[in-house]
Amino acid sequence: MLVSTLHVRNSSPTTLFPENDVARLRTLHQYQIVNTTPEKVFDDYVAWSARLFNLPISLISLVDEEQVWFKASVGAPAGVTSLSRPDSMCSAAILHDEPVFFSDYTRESCELVNPATAEALGLHFYAGAALYSPEATRLGVLAVIGRENRTFSAAESALLVQLADLVSRTIALRAHYLLHDQVEEWEKAQSELETRLDDNSALARYLAARGNGIDLEDEGVAQLIQQRLEKMSAILDKRLREAA
Repeated sequence: MLVSTLHVRNSSPTTLFPENDVARLRTLHQYQIVNTTPEKVFDDYVAWSARLFNLPISLISLVDEEQVWFKASVGAPAGVTSLSRPDSMCSAAILHDEPVFFSDYTRESCELVNPATAEALGLHFYAGAALYSPEATRLGVLAVIGRENRTFSAAESALLVQLADLVSRTIALRAHYLLHDQVEEWEKAQSELETRLDDNSALARYLAARGNGIDLEDEGVAQLIQQRLEKMSAILDKRLREAA
Protein backbone atom coordinates (compact mmCIF):
# COMPACT_ATOMS: atom_id res chain seq x y z
CA MET A 1 0.00 0.00 0.00
CA LEU A 2 1.37 3.41 -0.97
CA VAL A 3 0.80 6.76 0.68
CA SER A 4 -0.83 9.05 -1.85
CA THR A 5 0.64 12.46 -2.68
CA LEU A 6 -2.70 13.38 -4.22
CA HIS A 7 -4.39 13.12 -0.83
CA VAL A 8 -1.78 15.43 0.67
CA ARG A 9 -2.28 18.02 -2.05
CA ASN A 10 -6.04 18.06 -1.80
CA SER A 11 -6.01 18.38 1.99
CA SER A 12 -3.23 20.99 2.20
CA PRO A 13 -3.93 24.13 4.25
CA THR A 14 -4.02 27.42 2.40
CA THR A 15 -1.36 29.22 4.48
CA LEU A 16 1.94 28.42 6.21
CA PHE A 17 0.86 30.57 9.15
CA PRO A 18 -2.36 29.19 10.68
CA GLU A 19 -4.34 31.03 13.35
CA ASN A 20 -2.94 28.92 16.18
CA ASP A 21 0.68 29.63 15.22
CA VAL A 22 1.27 32.17 17.99
CA ALA A 23 0.32 29.65 20.66
CA ARG A 24 2.38 26.97 18.91
CA LEU A 25 5.44 29.21 18.85
CA ARG A 26 5.01 30.01 22.53
CA THR A 27 5.16 26.33 23.34
CA LEU A 28 8.10 25.75 21.01
CA HIS A 29 10.20 28.40 22.74
CA GLN A 30 9.46 26.95 26.15
CA TYR A 31 11.64 24.01 25.10
CA GLN A 32 14.68 26.28 24.62
CA ILE A 33 15.96 24.17 21.74
CA VAL A 34 15.59 26.51 18.75
CA ASN A 35 18.92 27.55 17.22
CA THR A 36 20.98 25.59 19.75
CA THR A 37 24.27 23.80 19.17
CA PRO A 38 24.30 20.22 17.85
CA GLU A 39 23.81 17.34 20.29
CA LYS A 40 24.99 13.88 19.35
CA VAL A 41 21.80 12.10 20.36
CA PHE A 42 19.82 14.03 17.74
CA ASP A 43 22.58 13.54 15.16
CA ASP A 44 22.30 9.81 15.83
CA TYR A 45 18.55 9.86 15.26
CA VAL A 46 18.88 11.38 11.78
CA ALA A 47 21.74 9.04 10.85
CA TRP A 48 19.60 6.05 11.81
CA SER A 49 16.56 7.43 9.97
CA ALA A 50 18.47 8.01 6.74
CA ARG A 51 19.84 4.48 6.86
CA LEU A 52 16.45 2.88 7.54
CA PHE A 53 14.86 4.62 4.55
CA ASN A 54 17.83 4.10 2.22
CA LEU A 55 18.00 7.86 1.66
CA PRO A 56 20.96 10.27 1.68
CA ILE A 57 19.44 13.03 3.82
CA SER A 58 17.55 13.20 7.09
CA LEU A 59 16.94 16.13 9.40
CA ILE A 60 15.21 17.26 12.56
CA SER A 61 13.65 20.67 11.98
CA LEU A 62 12.10 23.15 14.38
CA VAL A 63 9.67 25.55 12.76
CA ASP A 64 10.11 29.03 14.24
CA GLU A 65 8.25 32.24 13.37
CA GLU A 66 10.34 33.07 10.29
CA GLN A 67 12.97 30.33 10.09
CA VAL A 68 13.07 26.55 10.03
CA TRP A 69 16.04 25.57 12.19
CA PHE A 70 17.82 22.23 11.77
CA LYS A 71 18.63 20.75 15.16
CA ALA A 72 20.33 17.83 13.41
CA SER A 73 20.98 16.78 9.84
CA VAL A 74 22.88 14.20 7.87
CA GLY A 75 23.64 14.48 4.16
CA ALA A 76 22.54 18.13 3.96
CA PRO A 77 24.86 20.79 2.49
CA ALA A 78 27.56 21.79 4.97
CA GLY A 79 26.86 24.97 6.90
CA VAL A 80 23.11 25.05 6.20
CA THR A 81 21.56 25.39 9.66
CA SER A 82 18.23 26.93 8.69
CA LEU A 83 15.95 28.00 5.84
CA SER A 84 13.31 30.67 5.66
CA ARG A 85 9.89 29.26 6.35
CA PRO A 86 8.58 29.76 2.79
CA ASP A 87 11.61 27.88 1.40
CA SER A 88 11.37 24.76 3.58
CA MET A 89 9.07 21.82 2.92
CA CYS A 90 8.98 21.26 6.70
CA SER A 91 6.85 24.40 6.91
CA ALA A 92 4.14 22.54 5.02
CA ALA A 93 4.70 19.16 6.67
CA ILE A 94 4.16 20.57 10.17
CA LEU A 95 0.63 21.61 9.21
CA HIS A 96 -0.51 17.98 8.89
CA ASP A 97 -1.46 15.36 11.47
CA GLU A 98 -0.37 12.56 9.16
CA PRO A 99 3.06 12.11 7.52
CA VAL A 100 3.50 14.19 4.38
CA PHE A 101 5.08 12.74 1.25
CA PHE A 102 6.13 14.55 -1.92
CA SER A 103 7.84 12.66 -4.71
CA ASP A 104 8.40 15.55 -7.11
CA TYR A 105 9.19 18.66 -5.03
CA THR A 106 7.65 21.08 -7.52
CA ARG A 107 5.38 24.09 -7.21
CA GLU A 108 2.49 21.81 -8.16
CA SER A 109 3.25 19.35 -5.34
CA CYS A 110 3.02 22.03 -2.65
CA GLU A 111 1.93 25.52 -3.61
CA LEU A 112 2.79 26.93 -0.17
CA VAL A 113 6.53 26.34 -0.48
CA ASN A 114 9.00 27.86 -2.94
CA PRO A 115 10.69 24.90 -4.71
CA ALA A 116 13.76 26.90 -5.77
CA THR A 117 15.99 25.76 -2.88
CA ALA A 118 15.15 22.10 -3.36
CA GLU A 119 15.61 22.38 -7.12
CA ALA A 120 19.01 24.06 -6.68
CA LEU A 121 20.13 21.19 -4.46
CA GLY A 122 18.74 18.54 -6.81
CA LEU A 123 16.20 17.25 -4.28
CA HIS A 124 13.07 15.45 -5.45
CA PHE A 125 11.74 13.26 -2.66
CA TYR A 126 10.52 14.42 0.77
CA ALA A 127 8.72 12.65 3.61
CA GLY A 128 8.12 14.26 6.98
CA ALA A 129 6.30 13.48 10.22
CA ALA A 130 5.53 16.13 12.81
CA LEU A 131 7.29 16.31 16.17
CA TYR A 132 4.92 16.93 19.08
CA SER A 133 5.07 18.23 22.62
CA PRO A 134 3.38 16.05 25.29
CA GLU A 135 0.40 18.40 24.95
CA ALA A 136 0.20 17.60 21.20
CA THR A 137 1.60 20.93 19.99
CA ARG A 138 3.60 20.56 16.77
CA LEU A 139 7.20 21.69 17.25
CA GLY A 140 8.89 20.61 14.07
CA VAL A 141 9.41 17.70 11.71
CA LEU A 142 11.53 14.60 11.30
CA ALA A 143 12.19 14.40 7.55
CA VAL A 144 13.91 12.05 5.15
CA ILE A 145 14.90 13.42 1.74
CA GLY A 146 16.24 12.04 -1.52
CA ARG A 147 17.48 13.12 -4.92
CA GLU A 148 15.32 10.73 -6.92
CA ASN A 149 11.56 10.32 -7.20
CA ARG A 150 10.31 7.32 -5.23
CA THR A 151 7.19 5.88 -3.66
CA PHE A 152 6.46 5.84 0.07
CA SER A 153 4.76 2.77 1.49
CA ALA A 154 2.37 2.47 4.40
CA ALA A 155 5.09 0.57 6.30
CA GLU A 156 7.53 3.43 5.72
CA SER A 157 4.93 5.97 6.83
CA ALA A 158 4.31 4.06 10.07
CA LEU A 159 8.05 3.78 10.73
CA LEU A 160 8.57 7.51 10.21
CA VAL A 161 5.81 8.25 12.74
CA GLN A 162 7.44 5.95 15.29
CA LEU A 163 10.83 7.58 14.80
CA ALA A 164 9.29 11.04 15.10
CA ASP A 165 7.64 9.98 18.36
CA LEU A 166 11.02 8.90 19.76
CA VAL A 167 12.55 12.24 18.78
CA SER A 168 9.58 14.12 20.26
CA ARG A 169 9.94 12.37 23.60
CA THR A 170 13.69 12.95 23.62
CA ILE A 171 13.07 16.67 23.13
CA ALA A 172 10.59 16.62 26.02
CA LEU A 173 13.08 14.78 28.24
CA ARG A 174 15.82 17.27 27.36
CA ALA A 175 13.55 20.18 28.22
CA HIS A 176 12.63 18.70 31.61
CA TYR A 177 16.20 18.05 32.68
CA LEU A 178 17.50 21.45 31.55
CA LEU A 179 14.52 23.35 33.00
CA HIS A 180 15.23 21.76 36.38
CA ASP A 181 19.01 22.30 36.11
CA GLN A 182 19.60 18.55 35.92
CA VAL A 183 22.38 18.76 33.36
CA GLU A 184 24.10 15.65 34.69
CA GLU A 185 20.91 13.61 34.33
CA TRP A 186 20.48 14.82 30.76
CA GLU A 187 24.07 13.78 30.00
CA LYS A 188 23.38 10.31 31.44
CA ALA A 189 20.19 10.02 29.40
CA GLN A 190 22.02 11.07 26.25
CA SER A 191 24.72 8.48 26.84
CA GLU A 192 22.15 5.73 27.30
CA LEU A 193 20.22 6.71 24.19
CA GLU A 194 23.37 7.17 22.10
CA THR A 195 24.60 3.67 22.98
CA ARG A 196 21.30 2.21 21.85
CA LEU A 197 21.24 4.34 18.70
CA ASP A 198 24.77 3.25 17.78
CA ASP A 199 23.63 -0.37 18.02
CA ASN A 200 20.56 0.40 15.95
CA SER A 201 22.62 2.03 13.22
CA ALA A 202 24.98 -0.95 13.16
CA LEU A 203 22.03 -3.29 12.63
CA ALA A 204 20.63 -1.01 9.91
CA ARG A 205 23.98 -1.01 8.11
CA TYR A 206 24.07 -4.81 8.25
CA LEU A 207 20.51 -5.17 6.95
CA ALA A 208 21.18 -2.69 4.16
CA ALA A 209 24.38 -4.44 3.08
CA ARG A 210 22.75 -7.88 3.22
CA GLY A 211 19.77 -6.96 1.09
CA ASN A 212 21.02 -4.11 -1.10
CA GLY A 213 18.89 -1.73 0.96
CA ILE A 214 16.44 -2.30 3.78
CA ASP A 215 13.17 -3.93 2.74
CA LEU A 216 10.53 -2.96 5.31
CA GLU A 217 8.06 -5.29 3.63
CA ASP A 218 10.21 -8.24 4.73
CA GLU A 219 8.54 -9.55 7.89
CA GLY A 220 11.79 -10.61 9.52
CA VAL A 221 13.47 -7.27 8.85
CA ALA A 222 10.43 -5.34 10.06
CA GLN A 223 10.36 -7.38 13.26
CA LEU A 224 14.03 -6.68 14.01
CA ILE A 225 13.53 -2.95 13.51
CA GLN A 226 10.36 -2.97 15.59
CA GLN A 227 12.23 -4.60 18.47
CA ARG A 228 14.81 -1.82 18.38
CA LEU A 229 12.10 0.85 18.31
CA GLU A 230 10.42 -0.73 21.34
CA LYS A 231 13.68 -0.80 23.29
CA MET A 232 14.23 2.89 22.57
CA SER A 233 10.67 3.62 23.61
CA ALA A 234 11.13 1.72 26.88
CA ILE A 235 14.22 3.78 27.76
CA LEU A 236 12.35 7.02 27.15
CA ASP A 237 9.25 5.84 29.04
CA LYS A 238 11.35 4.96 32.07
CA ARG A 239 13.25 8.22 32.13
CA LEU A 240 10.14 10.33 31.55
CA ARG A 241 8.36 8.54 34.43
CA GLU A 242 11.31 9.16 36.71
CA ALA A 243 11.48 12.80 35.65
CA ALA A 244 7.76 13.45 36.23
